[in-house]
Amino acid sequence: MQQSSTLAADVAPREYAGGKMLAARQDGVGVVTFNQPSKHNAISVEMWGGLGQILDEFAADDGVRVVVLTGAGTRAFVSGADISQFEQQRSNADAQRAYDEQTSVGRRKLASFPKPTIARVRGYCLGGGLAIAMQTDLRIASSDSQFGIPAAKLGIAYGLEGLRNLVSLVGPANARMIMYTGERFGAEEALRIGLINRVVAPEDLETHVFELAQIIANNAPLSVAASRLTINQLLLDAQERDPAAVARASVACFDSEDYREGRAAFLEKRKPRFKGR
Repeated sequence: MQQSSTLAADVAPREYAGGKMLAARQDGVGVVTFNQPSKHNAISVEMWGGLGQILDEFAADDGVRVVVLTGAGTRAFVSGADISQFEQQRSNADAQRAYDEQTSVGRRKLASFPKPTIARVRGYCLGGGLAIAMQTDLRIASSDSQFGIPAAKLGIAYGLEGLRNLVSLVGPANARMIMYTGERFGAEEALRIGLINRVVAPEDLETHVFELAQIIANNAPLSVAASRLTINQLLLDAQERDPAAVARASVACFDSEDYREGRAAFLEKRKPRFKGR
């Protein structure tokens, strides 16, 4: 296994996809590491399967309240799909459909993951790697990161869900510029157009992301989940929204033990101890 620098470095990571995906947990934060640094963490079909396995385990683990996705080493978050598999698995439209089916389980599990997610981005975040980052709730990047979607330079079409997320974050004008040119751009430009939430010095990135994750993990899980659900519902077309689900999330908050704890902690001028129920 190639060792990686993760936010949970003092916890032995579990291996998936032959060691190309790693999972660890620390202080309520689950960490997923794309661990193929020799290929700038390009994601293969097997890695998509490993990602799905990890997310299933983190979803079922009540001790994990936030999940951080990161790349091994300092050169890349995820540089895109593993292009070495293109000739065999994505050589034409039929092969692409089979590839989409093979990777769809991991993609769906990331899209529907029920807990807050943060992308910790350092280095290349390109193509399919950017699609992964855009599926997370928050994106924190080092100042030396590079972003881009080189589909136009490869002669392929970017997926519908990836483009939906891109347009929702940066708007159609910026999305067209990114897609039509296929050019790379830096972290400050990514921040300016709304693609990422914050830019941090490389040496501060790990600490900053872990502290942010712990702030979220220490808040009331039902409240965070209600906000996450409602924001995601607002991003859907009106006819696709589920107002009943939003209402249920609100009721769950106001009827929760955590709401009583939050009120008591405020009155007693202490930090609340939330349990997620």
